[in-house]
Order: sequence, then C-alpha cells, then structure tokens
Amino acid sequence: MNKKKLPKYPLIWQKDDFYIKIYCSIPNIATGIIITTDKAKFIVDPGDGILRDLNKDYKKDEILEVSDIFISHGHHDHLGGLWSLLTYLCVMKRTKPLNIYYPAGSPEIESIYNAFKSVYEHEMEYNINLKSISDSKTFTKKGIKIKPFKVNHREPNDDGESVPVPSLGFKFFYNGKSICYGGDTAYSENLVKMAKDSDLAIIEAGALTEEEAELHMTIDQASEIGETADEYFLVHVPDGI
Repeated sequence: MNKKKLPKYPLIWQKDDFYIKIYCSIPNIATGIIITTDKAKFIVDPGDGILRDLNKDYKKDEILEVSDIFISHGHHDHLGGLWSLLTYLCVMKRTKPLNIYYPAGSPEIESIYNAFKSVYEHEMEYNINLKSISDSKTFTKKGIKIKPFKVNHREPNDDGESVPVPSLGFKFFYNGKSICYGGDTAYSENLVKMAKDSDLAIIEAGALTEEEAELHMTIDQASEIGETADEYFLVHVPDGI
C-alpha cells in the first residue's frame, strides 16, 4: 500500500486555468468538488458542507457563477449539501438557470428537486434544469467537454444481496487536458478505459477488504487503475486503512 497516495484533503490539481479542488471525499459523510476554468465553474457531487467550503474560497458573485452541477449517484454523502446550495442561490437572487446532471433512475435527486420547488417556487428567480443521463454521449458546457460513463456501484438490499445503484463517472476535457472522476464504483471496465491516459484520475478506494469489493474498490484495485493516468488521487478511503 502506498501511503503517499492516501488522501489528505483538500486535494488540488491545476494545469494552466484548468483547476480542480476536492474539498473532501469521506465515505458515509460527504464528497464535494469544484472544477473551474477562466470561463467555467462546475460543482461535482455537492455533499454536506459544500456551501461552507465554497464560501471560504469564493465571493458571493463567484458562487452565483456556478452553471452546472454533476452528481455521480444519489447517496447522501454525494448530494447532502444540494438543498442548502440551491437555497443559497435563491436567497442571493440568482437569475441564471442552473443545470443538474445525474444518472437516470435516481429518485433522490428528483425528490430533492420536487421538495425544493414546492417550498421556494414563489421566491425563485432562477430555473433549475434537471438533466438525467442514460447514455454516454459527450456534450460541451462552457468550453469543457463532458463524457459521462456508467460505473458499477452497488448497495445491499434488505436481504443482504447487492443490487445496482444508478451511477456515473464523468470525464472532463479542456484545452488538451482531461480529468476523469469515477464516482463510487466497484471494479469497472468503463472506468479502466476512461482513466487511462487521463491527465488526472480520481479513483475511489472504499473497500477495506476483498469481501467489500463487490460495492467499492480496494486500494490495490484503485491504484492499479490510477497508475494508467499521468497523475491520480485516491479518494473515498475509509478509516482503518
């Protein structure tokens, strides 16, 4: 095990104006990521505390410039800060539309949206555009190409059997550079393909043991994939490693 690769947050990477900051990615607690260029501000997985973290780094007007949110899946540690962020944008009188991209079939995101709209509909001055993703078509926002790809995240059901969770990774391309974010996943051939030759790969290593590798990846699995990129961060690493 390479201790140097274990995360110490925040994790920051930058090439020219292509910048990413991973505020944290802690299993069962929170993940929060921002990606920026000179012309773009994206949030990836707005877990609990994302508004507090953004407020430390950015002024109000800069937070209002966030145009797109990318959610890898509907678990609480990846979207627990969404409500507070949407409320802040409402209170601060945002007027520009906000796009939220997420895996098709994720009831958590749609439930948060519906509940938020029912509470704040008469106060909102901005539109929220829900964009469910069911394929891997590349699209472009603010000069950044985004390639969504399906990953292999699972969770135990009431009978203790693992069942699939609608889940995505995202690869971001900008000015000849690329960042691959795998979200939460067990070993995934799609992630192997997308991480290879990326300038930065962000790979989860949430399994403490081989027995848990049906739901998440072990350090060894994640590191092997990460080594195929120019640089990589291991994230979502549980206590005890």
